[in-house]
This record gives sequence, structure tokens and C-alpha cells, in this order.
Amino acid sequence: MDKINKIWVTPLPADSAYVKTFRLHYIQNGKEKSWDGLKVHDSVSIIIFNTTRKKLVFVKQFRPAVYHSIVTSSGGDVANVDFHKFPIKLGITIEMCAGIVDKNKSWGEIAREEILEECGYDVPVDQLEEVFSYRSGVGTQGSKQIMYYCEVTDDQKKFLGGGTGDEIIDVVEYSVEEAREMILSGLQLLFMLKHVRMDVYA
Repeated sequence: MDKINKIWVTPLPADSAYVKTFRLHYIQNGKEKSWDGLKVHDSVSIIIFNTTRKKLVFVKQFRPAVYHSIVTSSGGDVANVDFHKFPIKLGITIEMCAGIVDKNKSWGEIAREEILEECGYDVPVDQLEEVFSYRSGVGTQGSKQIMYYCEVTDDQKKFLGGGTGDEIIDVVEYSVEEAREMILSGLQLLFMLKHVRMDVYA
């Protein structure tokens, strides 16, 4: 996953399938204003708890945008990056299973497919519990995200997971106590877990 030895940046092509830039003009209180934004897909994320082994299931992957942000905000040059100063592991994240809403299917069905593709569990849609929906990146994109929760067993594991196509994803698991420790250490990606049933599985 971390065997990356060359990085370069180019302008965003107009035909990007994932990100569209725009400038929105409007009049507020009689004054003309404008705002630059991004049009991106809505998305789903899923908190997965394996009841057989009492483990929370996550995915681990390299996120180019995270790496780019860390390097540039620290004064580095992504086009000529110093891999000793900015090792690739800085861009590797641990996340909830997630995916974009890019198909003509229900949000629940898309979440079910992501669980199967990324983590290898075959979960019926009616086993997914919607936790809440919210808007992310409200200053630039405002896309809708729905977070689900589901419980799985080892019997529902059909294959290793790891994503589809050219995705490189590792499936990782943590006990509830390990997740708590990660929250206390400031790992933001697990922040939501402290609000969802963690007391039930302590």
C-alpha cells in the first residue's frame, strides 16, 4: 500500500468523473456576491461491528488528497516531495467503510454493496440502521452523507474484501476498547463511534 515512489500534480480536467468546480453568483441583502465550490457525489459510510469476535471493522487505504494537504500545509512541494520528510504513511487513513452514491440505486443498497466490496460481508439492506444524515464540506461542497450502522457475523464473511478495480484497501479490526483509545488519542475518523452503541459492547 505504501509503495509509492513518484507523485506529480496536474490541473483538474473538465471531464473529471468525481469533481466539478463552479462559481456561484447570488445577491444577498442587495449586494452581489460569488462563491467558489465543488460538485462531488453524495456518499454513504457504515459503522460495522462483528458480533462474533466483538470487533469494529474499518478500512485502511492511501488517500492522495490527505497526503497532498499534509505536504502542502507543512510547506512541502508535492511536485518534488521529500519522502523522508513526508513518508507516504502520512496519507494512509483508517476509515469507516464508505462509498459514493453514483448509481441509480437506493442509498441502503449502495451501502450494502460497499460493505461487500470493501469488507467482504454480505449484509441484507434491512440489516442496516441509519444513524443520521448530514452535509459535509459545507464551505466548498455541501454534499449529503448518510451514516449507517450494522452488525455482522463471521458467517456473513464471503471473501476478504479489499475493494474493486484498482482500489487497494486493507480491512482492519479493533476492539471497542482499542477504538476508545484511538478516540482519546485524537483520531478524528473514529469520533462518531463514541456516540453509537460503544457502551453496549464494552
